[in-house]
Amino acid sequence: MEKPQLPDFLQNITVVLARTSHPANIGSAARAMKTMGLTQLVLVAPNLIATPMTPVAPEFNVEAVSEFSLPEESFVLASGAKDVLENARIVATLQEALADTTMSCALTSRKRELTATMHTPRELCPSVIDAARRGEKVALVFGNETFGLSIEEVMACNRLMTINGNPNYFSLNLAQAVQVVCYELFSHVDVSMDYLRPEHEYATHEQVTGMVGHLQAAMDSVGFFDRRPPERLMRRMQAVFDRAQLEREEIDILRGFFHNIEKQVKKD
Repeated sequence: MEKPQLPDFLQNITVVLARTSHPANIGSAARAMKTMGLTQLVLVAPNLIATPMTPVAPEFNVEAVSEFSLPEESFVLASGAKDVLENARIVATLQEALADTTMSCALTSRKRELTATMHTPRELCPSVIDAARRGEKVALVFGNETFGLSIEEVMACNRLMTINGNPNYFSLNLAQAVQVVCYELFSHVDVSMDYLRPEHEYATHEQVTGMVGHLQAAMDSVGFFDRRPPERLMRRMQAVFDRAQLEREEIDILRGFFHNIEKQVKKD
């Protein structure tokens, strides 16, 4: 069975990473996005730190945005989502990232002194999908790994989103948060999973009956019916195999087994 095509409206949903500091998190976030059918990524003023894989982190210059490029570490962690990083848009401010959006969802885990209602991804995702279906641009905004989104960045968005978790210990990695939100989004997309299900070639009634007859012959060859009539027992065996809904290959395996029993009996 062929794999289903992803709906075009997913291109209307953009993941925005604001002031991300770890190169690996950008790559891992891209991988999480592409796994769930999202490919539009915007990086706002990346503030990358040095890491063992990236001893000299590239600096973001507001005056020369086009000159910024991600380090190799980000591409390594993207693991097959290289195209998402290559096509990512890099901007200096969140206002630029949100310019053409009608819905922007700020992900925050802190209590905010704001009047906007806080929603979980599961609550917000249906309206996000509906907006994207209508052709509207939607942004999912994630803040810096350490500090999250600033109050100004949160106020620039028109929806608040939080991932519910253990109130005594809530520590999601940035890429993990992106994965959770993207999964919730994709769960509202009508993409069939039938292509993942194995294709079965079930045995016909005639094939099952023939196999049961072969079983009876094999049982008879070893003297199983010497002191008991076969009719009632074989009716039960027929019912057992009918309920099992065997595949043709399984019928062949059983008949091969019965055949070997008969051959061995003849040798003896």
